[in-house]
Amino acid sequence: MSIKKIISLGLLIFIPISIAAENLEWGTLTVFITSGIAIIPLAIWLSTATEEVAVVTGSSIGALLNAVFGNATELIIALVALKAGLVDIVKASITGTIISNLLLAMGLSMLLGGLRYKEQEFKSVVARVNGSSMTLAVIAIILPTTVIYTSNGVAPEAIRNLSSTVAVVLIVVYALTLVFSLKTHSYLYEVGLADLELHSVDEPTHKPNLWLWTGVLVASTVAVAFESEIFVGVVESATKGLGLTPLFTGVILLPLIGGAAEYVTAVSVAIKNNMDLSVSVAMGSSLLVALFMAPVLVLVGIAIGQPMDLDFNPFEVVAVTVAVVVANLISLDGRSNWLEGALLLATYVVLGAAFYFHPA
Repeated sequence: MSIKKIISLGLLIFIPISIAAENLEWGTLTVFITSGIAIIPLAIWLSTATEEVAVVTGSSIGALLNAVFGNATELIIALVALKAGLVDIVKASITGTIISNLLLAMGLSMLLGGLRYKEQEFKSVVARVNGSSMTLAVIAIILPTTVIYTSNGVAPEAIRNLSSTVAVVLIVVYALTLVFSLKTHSYLYEVGLADLELHSVDEPTHKPNLWLWTGVLVASTVAVAFESEIFVGVVESATKGLGLTPLFTGVILLPLIGGAAEYVTAVSVAIKNNMDLSVSVAMGSSLLVALFMAPVLVLVGIAIGQPMDLDFNPFEVVAVTVAVVVANLISLDGRSNWLEGALLLATYVVLGAAFYFHPA
């Protein structure tokens, strides 16, 4: 049995434990830890169900499903937090997810894959396309913050209008990236999709049950939303009791919980010497967050009366820029080794320490 299956089955016990902890009032810290752990296997099941449904529906629809549901757990947690008015944590989780995917997920993949294989190769053109799109996303994150810090005073309404405009542009760009990857240049992604079909099922000749996995997909989504309500309900008080700032909580803790499935998938396929899919998962997840999840949260926030703009903490902007630049430099040649993975991880640890000691 794979590590992914062991985690997805073994940690399910924390679902009833977290419910009991909340109802029996075992304390905010206990509820925070148990509900956070409970989200991890649910995220893996959600990811697995998406992959299985993708195998049945075919490469085009399957790729679209992975593009939409790839970061469903992070999006659900962010939506629940946004509804609760935790805007600072939501904004921090956006930058944190981008950073963790580019540095932690890709770093672990290159390190562990590189320890098994001296050097691994992947399609540099895909990395370049993702890198270019991520550069645009960074610019979109930088500009609203720059407007505020380079002017004598900007009305909150003006910042919201700017954020809404940028959000619409980013969603359009994300739609264009889907057209590029699924239609006009789909051949660039064929290796990753082929491996996904073999990776998702134990017997390649056996076709997954569409209705079963669709049910698992729906049930996992509902369960993630339920556990997220419990988790978000105590996140402020629990992290405050631990001496953690909302910035560190959003940038480091939430991505570790919500992105567990992506990390496991990226690392497992890298160990199997398929860096094409591993890099695609890591960079694709960052792209989805920057070009789709962030703008959707901005627009949903306006709709539900919890306005959220793209004015990020300046240090978050610096951290995302560093992550994108380092990831682009390492991935542009289409080759990876264990040292490059270690460099990505070292960058993540340094940034994590900086966010921990940041007073904001």
